[in-house]
Amino acid sequence: METLKEKLVETESKASIKISGAEAVIRCLLEEGVDLIYGYPGGAIMPVYDELYKFRDQLHHVLTRHEQGATHAAQGYARVSGRVGVAMATSGPGATNLVTGIADAQIDSTPMVCITGQVPRHLLGTDAFQETDIIGISTPVTKWSYQVTKAADIPTALAKAFYIARSGRPGPVLIDITKNAQFEEFDFSYKKCTGIRSYKPKPVMDPAKVEEAAALINSAKKPYIVFGQGVILGKAEEELKTLIEKAGIPAASTVLGLSALPTEHPLHMGMVGMHGNYGPNLLTNECDVLIAIGMRFDDRVTGDLNTYAKQARVIHFEIDPAEVDKNVKTDVAVLGDVKETLQHLLPLVKENKHEAWCREFEEKHAIEYDKVIKNDLFPAKEKLTMGEVIEKINKRTGGDAVIVSDVGQHQMIACRYAKFNQTKSNVTSGGLGTMGFALPAAIGAKMGSPDREVVAIIGDGGYQMTIQELGTIFQTRVPVKIVVLNNDFLGMVRQWQQLFFDKRYASTELVNPDFITIAKGYHIPAKRVTGREELDGAIDEMIASEEAYFLEVCVEKEDNVFPMIPTGASVSDCRLE
Repeated sequence: METLKEKLVETESKASIKISGAEAVIRCLLEEGVDLIYGYPGGAIMPVYDELYKFRDQLHHVLTRHEQGATHAAQGYARVSGRVGVAMATSGPGATNLVTGIADAQIDSTPMVCITGQVPRHLLGTDAFQETDIIGISTPVTKWSYQVTKAADIPTALAKAFYIARSGRPGPVLIDITKNAQFEEFDFSYKKCTGIRSYKPKPVMDPAKVEEAAALINSAKKPYIVFGQGVILGKAEEELKTLIEKAGIPAASTVLGLSALPTEHPLHMGMVGMHGNYGPNLLTNECDVLIAIGMRFDDRVTGDLNTYAKQARVIHFEIDPAEVDKNVKTDVAVLGDVKETLQHLLPLVKENKHEAWCREFEEKHAIEYDKVIKNDLFPAKEKLTMGEVIEKINKRTGGDAVIVSDVGQHQMIACRYAKFNQTKSNVTSGGLGTMGFALPAAIGAKMGSPDREVVAIIGDGGYQMTIQELGTIFQTRVPVKIVVLNNDFLGMVRQWQQLFFDKRYASTELVNPDFITIAKGYHIPAKRVTGREELDGAIDEMIASEEAYFLEVCVEKEDNVFPMIPTGASVSDCRLE
């Protein structure tokens, strides 16, 4: 019998071989360097799974417990590894269950290729069993969606899919393959895609715009950098750090930009946004030059656009032309790959310090520390706070862990207080705000970076949205650490109800199950912490564990996250209490 190794050698030595469309899918993935897929089988994708079984020594498949879990796991894998995540599902409900993760990946610029099975070509449009127009559904939330109805089109479609997903501003692509195309045989050959005539992923840099930006930066008295995930995606962390240090410019991060610059860097002033730091928010409206690098001026960052940085000249370093002037009018737009544009900028920027301006950030930080941070991290109250849990995790991991957070109060606390020493360390759902993201994303993150500690920070509400992925953890033995901060509420919604709806807690209080029993049912070691005296030992035990571990920490039920900018308010209206 022909061995797998001989089969692969034959593929490489011949220009083409006659194989089925299903086998072609697997060979295309191998050609793209894929070694890991997350998915869930079903009737319309079964031929591909049959071929996957034959290639299982080369291409590892992780069976998640829900298709949404497959997409979030692929996202986590992509975010920490820098590679394209891959998810696969069957037609109908299998395909539609991918959509939330696809939409999340689109708005957070995560490279992902999703492959779905589809009913045979002759049944398209007949409302056949498990037929859904996944192309029509997914088109608004993908970079590209395409339906393959002939086996011969599979290599070209998948080559384009990977090129589009990873190039320029990354994002998700969906390829839908009819069942007849999976069975058909054709002469297979593969050529990687290196360009598409109608698709220009990287704008050509204009040196004159870089010079204009440098002139503005050099003349500024109060320059201010806000950087986003584009720095990480563009692998421009070192260029950002060099710019900040050379010009002495205070810098703050968006939620997704966290870890592009080490948290403890003296010019890293914190995080902007609705629950960002006091100084970075307020001083946005006092800087004279605002330098946006790899960020898109999301509404959670800007607040009221009518009052956002109106006094400042705005420079925007961006790879996606659609983001320029979309929300904030720029004075100088520097289009292009951020690593390339910053490299051209650096020699033109003069050395400076801006010490007095930096002290303004420090003064605002001192106010925030006295009113908020001290009470979050070192509380006098009897009940545990979310902030002190994150602080204990910081001390135990030394700021070297990958922190994967879900969505809600715990997310904002984690983003505010987690320490990041290295890039690609903060994995969270930013633009879509998808509850249930963290547990499956942590699985993918650990598989994408197996040598790093991965800690998932989750609320009791979001945890129950994808709790079934404990089964995936049990089956794969992936050693993720899971921390549920349990306040028996949908905490962020409850906070808004308290502040803006006269404490009418409509449908936000949770009656929770016994999370410890559930974890043990999946053979995952587990512990519950209810008192401060137990916390250190429990975290030590969790981090020391060489297998997956579940830690439930019961925290103050009605704590709020501050600072807070109310929806639609100015960044100057950043409330500390």
